[in-house]
Amino acid sequence: MRTALLAVLLCGLPALALADNGRLLATGGASSLEGAAGGGITPWAVLAGYGEAGEWGATAFATRVDSQDYRLDVSGAAVAWDNRVELSYARQRLDISSLNLPDSSLHQDIFGLKLRLFGDLMYDQLPQVSLGVQHKKQQNFLIPELVGARRDEDTEAYVQASRLLLGGAFGYNLLVNGGLRYSRANQLGLLGFGGDANDQREVLAEGSLALLLNPRWVLGVEYRQKPDNLSFAKENDWSDVFVGYFPSKHLALVLAWAQLGDIAGQSNQNGPYLSLQGSF
Repeated sequence: MRTALLAVLLCGLPALALADNGRLLATGGASSLEGAAGGGITPWAVLAGYGEAGEWGATAFATRVDSQDYRLDVSGAAVAWDNRVELSYARQRLDISSLNLPDSSLHQDIFGLKLRLFGDLMYDQLPQVSLGVQHKKQQNFLIPELVGARRDEDTEAYVQASRLLLGGAFGYNLLVNGGLRYSRANQLGLLGFGGDANDQREVLAEGSLALLLNPRWVLGVEYRQKPDNLSFAKENDWSDVFVGYFPSKHLALVLAWAQLGDIAGQSNQNGPYLSLQGSF
């Protein structure tokens, strides 16, 4: 089923109808580390691509995050219909070869569904509000189990609200996004789910601000609260500062400085984040 879903997402992209009008450039966002449309470390309420009512939208992306001791590579795709529903897939690979452990990397597959509940990013009195569900499967569980993780797969939910304020910041357009996530994932799930210190899902806050400097350049910040389930190592909240370049509705480039804190006992895991996305 998972292979078939990925094939549909990737093979169907060229046949999708292009959305030439409608949403403003850059309001389609980029691709998050878990595949859903929006920012880098947290999604927005928007759906993949620039499709409006009766149109398809889709994205494919590749992202790399380099910290002092780890490297995270993510690739995936998402497809949306009618500006109402989005399906996404992401494949994560965390390089841990610097730690000299039995496995040199950790892998995870993430399958996502996002549904726009009500509102609109710009054209409604209410902000756009979307509900998302992500099923995550950690593919090599030996190390997560040894450090106290309870399970190798889990499902989590989130709700996001996004609003574009025209001229909202010193005459510049400002996108405001906030959300809540119900999760027990350790380091997004790369270190499994739940742990010896806590095995219950928690409500976690996340959000972002994006200042549209002009139609093609965006400057912003993100924050994501994290659970702390494993007694062997503390898990810190994540944040970043990013700049996005959107030369057209078909291409997005995001460069960020990510502050990830302690990861698996290694402190100060901060470093550059680079993501390239194609939109259809």
